[in-house]
Amino acid sequence: MKKLLLPLLFAFLIMSCENDSESLPVPDYSIEGKWLIEGMIPEGNTMYLYKDGLRYTYYCVEGDCNALFNSYEANDGNHIPNPLNYTYENEVLTVDLNFGNELVTTIKFECDGGEAYFETPGYSLFRLNSECN
Repeated sequence: MKKLLLPLLFAFLIMSCENDSESLPVPDYSIEGKWLIEGMIPEGNTMYLYKDGLRYTYYCVEGDCNALFNSYEANDGNHIPNPLNYTYENEVLTVDLNFGNELVTTIKFECDGGEAYFETPGYSLFRLNSECN
């Protein structure tokens, strides 16, 4: 009987252990900020700025695009006209592309929030200055 109790106690201890990694909180990253299109790093010429429900689009045609993009602020007049409305709730980004078209995609953040992977179209945006690529 004593020989049976020791293995049973050991089995009970193993089964009662919890995996601490499952109980760790998942970081709550935001889509707000400045993002470069995948494949455009570090010489990106297109930037999206998500701010307060609007997605602004900026282009750079020459010079130091990174420095230029860092200087831009939402609604500063340097963006293309008519920013697009967006919402981001429960890991789902919805961008109103106008004329009845929408981008609706689940986003998975990687690289400590520096990469936003769009599941539906299958591409990524990279946060400006994140050094993720």
